Amino acid sequence: MIEAMPVEVTIVSHPVAAESLTHLRDENTSNQFFRAELRRLSLVVVAEATRNLPIVATRVQTPLAQTDGTALASRPVLVPILRAGLGMLPAAMELLPDADIAVVGVQRDEKTHMPSEYVAKLPARLDGRTCLVLDPMLATGGSLAHACKILADRGAPQPLTIACVLAAPEGIEFLRSTGMNLHIVTASVDSHLNEHAFIVPGLGDAGDRQFGPPQ
Repeated sequence: MIEAMPVEVTIVSHPVAAESLTHLRDENTSNQFFRAELRRLSLVVVAEATRNLPIVATRVQTPLAQTDGTALASRPVLVPILRAGLGMLPAAMELLPDADIAVVGVQRDEKTHMPSEYVAKLPARLDGRTCLVLDPMLATGGSLAHACKILADRGAPQPLTIACVLAAPEGIEFLRSTGMNLHIVTASVDSHLNEHAFIVPGLGDAGDRQFGPPQ
């Protein structure tokens, strides 16, 4: 049996995040407005998720004098989980414009709720590279666990940070059972999963509400 490791969970407390999440939950929010609000909320969540990025000291010349400054110690890697994670990517790129981007495509079987990988485009080795996983919904945890294992197997430093909009208690507990060292940053931990493994009260299917149904 894999020994469970502590999984840190940070819930973002910010009035802008709270208002944005309310718009995302509203079933009357259009796809266009949903995408805009997801980007807005992602700015707050990703800012919190990157609070402890490694930095190094540097010097900079202002128009008046030299002064101390900081720079990121390494180029981060943004890892959106397709397809819903694409909605968080513009905000993450705005905050980390020099980051590399890797993508992992994991879809959930609607009957078994098990993850199935259909694409993984990322560097062969990630040693020393801070990775930020982007996925709006942490539901069962299967897709995120699958993606994080790929990163860990390629040497990504732990804890791996996951930025999401909503999390379910069941998904958090599942990630705790994987033995990986993870930090989850989310705008809310909701009540539970329903019989179809959707987060309640949730906001529906984040992919469909951004892009429309796949068929």
